[in-house]
Amino acid sequence: MAHARNGGNRQLTARRALRREVPSTVAVLADEADFAAMRRYDTFHFDDHATYLRQMEGLLRTLTRQGTHTSVALFDPVGYEEFCAGAHLDPDTPASRTRYTAEVAAAGTKVAYEGQPIRRLLPQLIDEAEQRATWEYASSVLTRGGDCAACGEDTGRSAFARATQALRRLLRAVGPGAHHLVCSVQAEGDIPLVAVLHAAHGEDGPPRLDEAAALVFCTVLAAGIATGRPGGVVLRTSVPGGRDTVRGWSLRDGWPRPLSEAEVFAAYCTDARTGDPVPPEPGVDYRAGLPVAEPDGGEE
Repeated sequence: MAHARNGGNRQLTARRALRREVPSTVAVLADEADFAAMRRYDTFHFDDHATYLRQMEGLLRTLTRQGTHTSVALFDPVGYEEFCAGAHLDPDTPASRTRYTAEVAAAGTKVAYEGQPIRRLLPQLIDEAEQRATWEYASSVLTRGGDCAACGEDTGRSAFARATQALRRLLRAVGPGAHHLVCSVQAEGDIPLVAVLHAAHGEDGPPRLDEAAALVFCTVLAAGIATGRPGGVVLRTSVPGGRDTVRGWSLRDGWPRPLSEAEVFAAYCTDARTGDPVPPEPGVDYRAGLPVAEPDGGEE
């Protein structure tokens, strides 16, 4: 009997060890509207969003303590309803929600849970989702471009190569510092495509930047180059012990053209939604954009 008990204990220990090696994905309802949409299901046993988020954070911490690598995705009620209709599932069951998380939410934007408070995790997750949606839309713009009538080249591919060159040369022009770049391009329906990129440029070596963010940035910039729609780049540089510097470029004729100091000041100190003036930030200098050498036709 003792041998049988020991064998059972060893099997239980082995299963627990294997469980720690199975990754987990948790899908969260990030905002009040999505939470309210799920409350119509009787099997969804939460009454308020704040309590739901506290319980979700407790679950994430428990999984981490158990040694489980956990990723957090967004739960989209509209997407969930469409998924259930397409798969002929009853949406008012926990099993259907689990299957949606495993098959749909897990394939979308995810953020690794590393013990951060959920109030910090949710904005990070939403930003990641927005950047992915921006990249997908900008990529579709490039795909629809077709071939150039004059040279026969793929318009989207050549625009992306040009955007990559523009980013590299722009960072080279501004030199060392911690750079925060924002690229904005007018899309269809007057909705701007916006991409954000952080780059750290030391005295030696190339700038260090996140590859995924750089991909989104270059894709948005390429969409502006390929379509000729209005767009621009704003770059803010911080250096230790110094004042921040803001520079700007407008996208014209398929290349970033430097704005004057007055244009940079006007662009940065104007509310984009209302057009009202915004007071300049203390400790910030507004400078003209630096000239960025245009490529001569060959890729770098």
